[in-house]
Amino acid sequence: MKTIQNISHFKQKALHWANQFKVCCLLDSNQYEDQYSSYDFLIAADVVAELECKSGTAFDQLKDFQALHKTWLFGLFNYELKNEIEDLESNHPDYLNFPDLYFFVPKYLIGVKNGLIEVLIGNNAIIDEINKFTISNDKNEAALKIQKRLSRDQYLDKVEALKSHILRGDIYEINFCQEFFAENAMIDPVRTFEALNCLSPTPFAGYFKIKNQYILSATPERFLCKRNNKLISQPIKGTARRSNDFKEDEVIKLQLRNDLKEQSENVMIVDLVRHDLTKSAVKGTVKVEELFGIYTFPQVHQMISTISCVLNPDVHFIDAIRNAFPMGSMTGAPKLKAMELIEAYEETKRGMYSGSFGCISPEGNFDFNVVIRSILYNAEEKYLSFQVGGAITYQCNAENEYEECLLKASAMLKVLGDQSLVVSR
Repeated sequence: MKTIQNISHFKQKALHWANQFKVCCLLDSNQYEDQYSSYDFLIAADVVAELECKSGTAFDQLKDFQALHKTWLFGLFNYELKNEIEDLESNHPDYLNFPDLYFFVPKYLIGVKNGLIEVLIGNNAIIDEINKFTISNDKNEAALKIQKRLSRDQYLDKVEALKSHILRGDIYEINFCQEFFAENAMIDPVRTFEALNCLSPTPFAGYFKIKNQYILSATPERFLCKRNNKLISQPIKGTARRSNDFKEDEVIKLQLRNDLKEQSENVMIVDLVRHDLTKSAVKGTVKVEELFGIYTFPQVHQMISTISCVLNPDVHFIDAIRNAFPMGSMTGAPKLKAMELIEAYEETKRGMYSGSFGCISPEGNFDFNVVIRSILYNAEEKYLSFQVGGAITYQCNAENEYEECLLKASAMLKVLGDQSLVVSR
């Protein structure tokens, strides 16, 4: 291990260094305190072995890959894996084309915790190589236009239609999302991620590059993690704006904590997650460790609950991931019917949006986020996209939900606006 004084400067250099390889991944907690995180951040670069597969037998292929490579694995789960788990299909256009499942064994892996740098895979000489790495000063001057897949009126009409499904009893709650996108997009992915991570640092942020495809994520949400024999899920349901005035900000936070609508949305998803974890748990061990916790981030306040269980030793940990995927906070309840209606009412494939990426340790521990508040970019197709959404219940107000979508998009719009993008609303 090696001590370093300026962690943020080292992290910046390490990411620029890692980005020169065809595949790399940064997982960044932004030093939020988390009893379940082993490192403040991890940077994996280059490939020793990789698995890329389509929905169908993807989770089984991952089990075989992990059995063959009992080392650090970094990878992603695409939302479209729902079609492997349930009898579902995806017929919407996909302009990003991320793999359904992708994992790799890195050639280099560096972990940092409390100012100490540890080379987990590779030679210690790579620390000196990173410190000597020169960051280019080239700037991207290309101007882009952000467009919306749905107009405001179209969004409102779809929300009212979904509320009619709730009234009929088809569902109790659904996470309905809309896409913002730019065509002919040329950005510097690393600099865009750095700007997003600076503006909106979150505990499960990350950067994932697979050749010409990029995930630039400022997500605050954990999907699922495993520590020894314990599984932990932390769904988010409940969002409120921040205020620059301290007293007003505290009032907003208190209102969120006591908002019965937000609590009802949150508890529906908590029940769904409890049900999902039961499939993998030792009987009687599923418990809600925290209900309606209020957490503050630079852009928003969030209501987050924590559910845990003891993993049944007869259940493979990858099957535990499968049993909980896709995450309930991004689908709704009942889960299957909600996913059917998502396909019916949304306009584009979710793909990596509301999917997950993270890592698996040599011991079989893992940590995976929820891909929200994330910019997705296909450099070859010059297509940039991000989606935002919220929980639709019968009590919700469609116009308020639309405004919440814009609030959730604010950091991404601001970052892209700083690159001379014109936002059309």
